Amino acid sequence: MDIISIIIGLVGGGGVAWFLASRGKQADTQKAIEESNRKADLIIQEARLGAERIQSEATLKADKIVDKAESENERIKQQKIQEAKQRYAEMKTQFESEKAQHQLKLKETELEIAALQKDLKVEEDALNARFEELSKKKSDLDNREIEIETIRENLDKQVKIIQKKKEELDAANEERIKALEKIAKLTQQEAKDQLLEQVKLKSESEALSIVKDAIAAAKLNANKEAKKIIIQTIQRTAAEFTIENTVSVFNLENDDMKGQIIGREGRNIRALEAATGVEVIVDDTPEAIVISSFDPIRREVARLSLQRLVADGRIHPQRIEEVVAKVRKQLEEQIIEIGERTVIEHNIHGLNPALVRMVGRMRFRSSYGQNLLKHSIETAELCGLMAAELGLNPKQIKMAKRAGLLHDIGKVAEEETELSHALVGMQLCEQHGEHPVVVNAVGAHHDEIEMNNIISPIVQACDAISGARPGARREILENYLKRIGELEELARSYDGVSNAFAMQAGRELRVIVEADKVTDQYADDLSFLISQKIQDEMQYPGQIRVTVIREKRAVAYAR
Repeated sequence: MDIISIIIGLVGGGGVAWFLASRGKQADTQKAIEESNRKADLIIQEARLGAERIQSEATLKADKIVDKAESENERIKQQKIQEAKQRYAEMKTQFESEKAQHQLKLKETELEIAALQKDLKVEEDALNARFEELSKKKSDLDNREIEIETIRENLDKQVKIIQKKKEELDAANEERIKALEKIAKLTQQEAKDQLLEQVKLKSESEALSIVKDAIAAAKLNANKEAKKIIIQTIQRTAAEFTIENTVSVFNLENDDMKGQIIGREGRNIRALEAATGVEVIVDDTPEAIVISSFDPIRREVARLSLQRLVADGRIHPQRIEEVVAKVRKQLEEQIIEIGERTVIEHNIHGLNPALVRMVGRMRFRSSYGQNLLKHSIETAELCGLMAAELGLNPKQIKMAKRAGLLHDIGKVAEEETELSHALVGMQLCEQHGEHPVVVNAVGAHHDEIEMNNIISPIVQACDAISGARPGARREILENYLKRIGELEELARSYDGVSNAFAMQAGRELRVIVEADKVTDQYADDLSFLISQKIQDEMQYPGQIRVTVIREKRAVAYAR
């Protein structure tokens, strides 16, 4: 824009000079022209100087701009270089880290591969050893089979020889019988009857002697070890039991509450009995009410209901029904909780919820006065200990404990049936997916089905140990007297027995025989026969000792 101004100034100056030259006087024309030229030169000079100044300033500004741009460019370049170096360092660090992690994983993988190779080597060695063992057993079995085949052939030969000897003896007997008939003047049938009678008496005596010798020999070897295992098992467990009755006593603060419990014309007590299924006895006993029922669960419901009603103070039929319903629901939850706690405490896992509930119901049942749950727990612990003493593996020990806990589960079945509790328990265990070994042990612990595994006799023995020990159970008096009477009558049924007495609560049977009818030898045989008959025909806890007493008294009087 400054150069344009200069050009405009030059054009303007020229125009002015021309104008002055054309309009001035001739005299002053030359002077004016010169003056104009001079002014024009001055203007041109000034314009040139201005243009040079402007050009110089523009050049200076341009240089500054270029320097500034170069400086900015250098700064940006250095910044980019620095950023590139920093990015390179970060990428290098990340690469080194990833490389280290990769190397670590690679090392771990190598260690795992080495461990797997070692395990595979151990398994391979075990399999090789097992294969060698099986090969050796197969070889032994083959040799055994050859030996058995040889023995079988020898036995066949001996049987043939015996058969031949038998035929010869039969022929000799026929000849002897004919000779005896001529000598004794007896028919073959009469001689045969006499001979059979003598052989029968002698055979019975010899058979009893052989049986007793066999039993004594078996006891000599087995009794010591069996006693050791049972004693060790019993010593390793301890439990306390209380004799549970068929009645519960509810204590009152004072006798005034009895009238409120009975209600007008006995409506409250009738409502309570109808709702709970128990018999409530209000007599002259001070500050006490008796709740009677054969079902402990019903007694517990009635007791808890009475406790709530007395504490609340509102006792009428509608309130009684409400409280009984709430208590029954609460007791059902308590039963499930008892079952769950029992199976957890005794390390029995995977039990069906229905069986867990039945285990809880055992807490409120009793057998001969012995609490059923405590009896089952003690049996389970005894089974585990006895299985361990017998050297069974851990799985079999757990299965023995499981079967011991469930062996009386049929006693708490809610459905009425004509089957025994052992068979009912077997069906329940089978329905709820228990192992066949446990099912058989539950069903066979009273010999109602055949035992097919080693757990079943363990459960049977431990059930007897828990139930038959002194103080564990109590019998009803009528059943006890009936059992004692049957025991004495069984002994009196034999010839030559004058009397029999059951001693020590049925643990010992003393048999008095007539000395002129029973010999000493027959007395020994008689004790064995009576013990076998008791074992086969009667049900009893523990064992019964049979003592036969033969006494001959000679009395004379000196006068």
